[in-house]
Amino acid sequence: MSDNEPESEIQQLDEDTVARIAAGEVVERPASAVKELLENSLDADANRVEVAVEVGGTESIRVTDDGRGMTEADVRRAVRQHTTSKIADLEDLESGVATLGFRGEALHTIGSVSRMRIRTRPRTDRDGGGDERGTELVYEGGDVVSVEPTGCPTGTTVEVTDLFYNTPARRKFLKTTATEFAHVNRIVTRYALANPDVAMSLVHDGREIFATTGQGSLEAAVLAVYGREVAQSMIEVDAGGEELPVGPLESVSGIVSHPETNRATREYLATYVNGRAVTSSAIREGIMDAYGGQLSGDRYPFVVLFLEVPGDAVDVNVHPRKREVRFDDDDAVRRGVESAVEGALLEHGLLRSRAPRGRSAPAETDVRPGADEESDDHSSSAGASPSSRSESGSRERTRETGAADSQAETKPTDSQAETKATDNPVGTPAGKGQRHTATDESQTGPLTDEGHSDAATADGEPTSTTPPRSAESRGDRSPTAGGNSGWFEPVDGGTFDPGTEQRTLDGETTTEGATRTYDTLPRLRVLGQLRDTFLVCETPDGLVLIDQHAADERVNYERLRGAFADDTTAQALADPVTLELTAIEAETFEHYREALSRLGFAADRVDDRTVAVTTVPAVLEKTLEPTQLRDVLTSFVGGDHEAGAETVEELADEFLGDLACYPSITGNTSLTEGSVVDLLAALDDCENPYACPHGRPVIVQFSYGELEDRFERDYPGHS
Repeated sequence: MSDNEPESEIQQLDEDTVARIAAGEVVERPASAVKELLENSLDADANRVEVAVEVGGTESIRVTDDGRGMTEADVRRAVRQHTTSKIADLEDLESGVATLGFRGEALHTIGSVSRMRIRTRPRTDRDGGGDERGTELVYEGGDVVSVEPTGCPTGTTVEVTDLFYNTPARRKFLKTTATEFAHVNRIVTRYALANPDVAMSLVHDGREIFATTGQGSLEAAVLAVYGREVAQSMIEVDAGGEELPVGPLESVSGIVSHPETNRATREYLATYVNGRAVTSSAIREGIMDAYGGQLSGDRYPFVVLFLEVPGDAVDVNVHPRKREVRFDDDDAVRRGVESAVEGALLEHGLLRSRAPRGRSAPAETDVRPGADEESDDHSSSAGASPSSRSESGSRERTRETGAADSQAETKPTDSQAETKATDNPVGTPAGKGQRHTATDESQTGPLTDEGHSDAATADGEPTSTTPPRSAESRGDRSPTAGGNSGWFEPVDGGTFDPGTEQRTLDGETTTEGATRTYDTLPRLRVLGQLRDTFLVCETPDGLVLIDQHAADERVNYERLRGAFADDTTAQALADPVTLELTAIEAETFEHYREALSRLGFAADRVDDRTVAVTTVPAVLEKTLEPTQLRDVLTSFVGGDHEAGAETVEELADEFLGDLACYPSITGNTSLTEGSVVDLLAALDDCENPYACPHGRPVIVQFSYGELEDRFERDYPGHS
C-alpha cells in the first residue's frame, strides 16, 4: 500500500495464506493427494504404477511410476503454482482437455500442506541419447528445501508425509483409518479399471490389497479388484453410432454385472467420461433405469462403463477436484446410457418383459390386528437378507413399484376376490380394483410370540414387520372406534400405559414400558393415501403428511434396538458359509472384526479375499443371511466416523438403522384402514416418532394459519 493511499479494512492475502486456501480446495483428504499423483503418473505414459499408503494415507503416501520422468529443470518448475505441460492457453481448455491433469496445482498444493520428496529420472535426455542422472527435490510447507542429484530408476516417485501438519484444523477432521483408506481404495480402483493396460498395485500398511496385470484385459482387472465371483457375473456393453439415441454420446462400452450380483452401495458404480473417472447423476440414473425392476431401490450393480463424448459437449472444469462433469444435454446422456446397458442385459436374457409393473395396480400391505402370520417359509423379519431378496426375484423392487410381471399375470384367488370386495384401501371406494392382501388360513398362520403378524401380499411375500396391537393395548384408538368420531387418539400425557402385563421381545415379562416417557403424535383423522406413499391426516391444528416408509422404519428400528439392548443372540451355522470379498470389503473386515463379533457375526479368514462365516445374529427369532456380512462392512465404512470417535455401540446402532429399512413398508404400497391404524399406534409408541433412524422426517405438518395464508383468506371483510 502506498503512503498516500487511504487505509482500508480490506487486505491482500499473503502468498502463503493463498496457497493454503488453494490446497484446501484441491487436497481435501489423503485420497485427494493420491488422485492427483496417480493422474500425473498416467499422464506421464507409465506402464506400471505402485501406490503405497500408511494408516489410511494419513501418515504417508508413496506413488511410484515408470513414466517419462523429469529433468532437474522440469521438477524445479513443476512444484510452482499453475505450471503444467498439459495445456498452453484457454483455447486448449475450451477445446476439450485430453489429459487427466491440467491445472498445474497438484504438486504445489500437496507440498504446501505436507513434507514432500520427489525422485525423478527422465527416460532419455533432450538429444535422445542415454539416460540422464536422477534428481531429488525436497519440498516442505510450500518451500523448496533442497534439490540434489540422486541415483534412481527411470520414472518418478513422490513421497508425501505428515499431510496437513501445518493445517491442524484440516487434520483434525480426518476420519477413521478404515474410512480414509476406503477413499484411497476407491480412487486407485477407479483408475486401475480405467487403465487395464497399466499394471497397478495398492499396498496398505505393508499389505498388498490388489494388483492388476497390465495385460489390457478389463475382465482381468475386475478379477484382481473385485474377485472371481464378481468377474464371472459381468457382461459386455458395447454400443455406438446408430445403436444409441440421438445425443452427444459417441459410444458406451464396458461391463456390467448380472442383476443378482449387487451390493447395498454405489461404491461399485465406476463410470468414466473420455477416460476420466467421474460421478454423474445422469449416468447413474441411466444405469439404474436400464435394470428396471431387477434391483430393489437400495441395491446397486457392479459397473465399469466408459462414455465417449465430443470435448465441446462436456465441461470437466466444474469441480475443484475434477470428479464431476457437466453435459450439454443431461437427459440425452441418461437415455443413451440406459439404451446401451438395457440392450446388453436383454441380449443376455437378464431382463424380464418391460410390461407395466403395477403403478395402476399397486401391491397392498395388511398388518391389521388379528391377521395371522404366514408360514415360516415366507415370514418376514427385520433380519431378512436384502441381498437374498433382490437375488431371488427383487422383491423389494416389486414392493416399491407394484406387482411384478408374474403377479400381474396371475388371476386372484376366491379369497383375494372376497378381500377386494370387503376390505378397501384407505380413502378408496369399493370397486376400484385395488389389490388386497389375502387373509385366509392358506396364506397366513398363528400370531408370533411378539404379538404381531407378518402379513403377506397376494403372492405370499411378507411386506412389513410393524407390530399391530390389540384394541385394548391401543386404547381404542381406531378411527372407527365408537366415540372417537374417526379420530386416532395418541396416548395421553406422552406415556405408554398398556394396562396389561408387557413382554419383552424375547418373551420375558417386564413393567418398564408402563412408566417410560415418549413423544406422542397429535390427534389424527386419516383422510387417505397420497400416491400410495404418504398418509394424509387432519389434526385439530391443520394438516399432516406422514411418510409411511419412514414411519415403519422408525418402528422397526426401535424394536430392533430393544432386541439388541441387553445381549446379541448369535446363531451358529451348521456349516460355515464361504464368502468372497472385494478388496475394500476384505480390508474393512480386518479392521472391524471385533465390532462384527459384538453384533453376532463370527467369521474366519480363509485367505486374503475369502472369509468363512460361522455365526450370524439372531434377530427377533430370525437369523440374518451370512451374505449380509458384506453389507454390514459397507455400512461401517459409509458411516464416515471421526477419527478416534467411533465405538462398537455406534457401529451397532448404524447397523440397526440400515437393518430397519429393509422390511419396512415401501412407497407405492396401498394400505388398508386397519394397517394404517396399527402403523400409527406403533409409531406413537416410539420414543421419537418424528424422524426415521437416518434422520429423515416422518411427519410434515401444515398449520391452519399456513393454509389460510396460502389461500389468501385474510382479505378485508373475510372472517
